[in-house]
Amino acid sequence: MTAEQELNELSRKVNKGLAESYKRMVAFKKYKNSPIISYVDGKIVKINPHDLD
Repeated sequence: MTAEQELNELSRKVNKGLAESYKRMVAFKKYKNSPIISYVDGKIVKINPHDLD
């Protein structure tokens, strides 16, 4: 496997892990009925996890 192929495989695995982490975080926030705090356009905002469906 070349270095470029290894890098592509690692990138794919990291992206897959991040997507799974996001899904779990949203599910947890829904369960706890807690807002998701994020930084959008220079402002801190609260996002209702039930609005993300």
